[in-house]
Amino acid sequence: MSRLDVNRSGEMEVFTRVVELGGFSTAARAFRMTPSAVSKLVARLEARLGVRLINRSTRKLQLTPEGSAFYERALRILDEMSAAEREAAIGATPSGLLRVNTSVPFGLRLLLPLLPDFAKRYPDIKVEVVLTDLVVDLLEERADVAIRVGLMRESRLLARKLGESRMVVVASPDYLKERGTPKTPDDLAHHNLLRFGFAKWENGWPFKIGGETVAVMPSGNALVSDGEAMQHLAVAGMGVARLARFHVEADIAAGRLVPVLEAFNPGDIEPIHAVFVGHGGQLPARVRAFLDYLVETVRL
Repeated sequence: MSRLDVNRSGEMEVFTRVVELGGFSTAARAFRMTPSAVSKLVARLEARLGVRLINRSTRKLQLTPEGSAFYERALRILDEMSAAEREAAIGATPSGLLRVNTSVPFGLRLLLPLLPDFAKRYPDIKVEVVLTDLVVDLLEERADVAIRVGLMRESRLLARKLGESRMVVVASPDYLKERGTPKTPDDLAHHNLLRFGFAKWENGWPFKIGGETVAVMPSGNALVSDGEAMQHLAVAGMGVARLARFHVEADIAAGRLVPVLEAFNPGDIEPIHAVFVGHGGQLPARVRAFLDYLVETVRL
């Protein structure tokens, strides 16, 4: 027996859906019930109220005056119940285990420094953080939130934008002293370009030349699994790298890395989103608190 068969609010919900969808069969499909079960439920509601709510015919359903009045009142009651549940969820004290998956650079430079303050604000939330530059399936990894750097491609996920970061090509002063500073994108053919070991730059590094965007495919003697490894190799003088500006901002300010080919930078950016799975707009309090905190505190 469906849980909707055993409570008055469930009867109201089924009745209103029958009216809205115009039939028992369509309402049954919406609730994954049989048409006969829906019909019996409405009949039981009518028996309990002692009035006929719907005049049934082979062609269509027609509300009785009592049915119309009950339908309008039932809608208001169901709306009030939904509002009460939303308010209760929002007002609940955030607690429990929060699983977060994030890219390595974002995690090390932006997320982890924020966690002590987050823990003070929400002491009942336990945070589990996994750092990886691989795109994971939230459901398979049982993650509540994932930080995605780059264009969003999964429509089944909900997202909140945290900001965006401009891309920049960089190399260390020692590397440039030894190999020379590239003056045009064509000069990169004579340089060691650090690459990712996965298809992050499948279309190459874009540059603006004479009003057109051209791509240079990186080719070098090192492949890395994540942006943090690439940043370390660039600082060590291994080669030229292309990374998000937030990732290398401190290195540029300290002189450990130098931007190159800025005159040809197309100004492309990488959006950064917190993505999550939503169920009818409802989120656990711990997830909602974390998302709100990120939007409030992340600065790019």
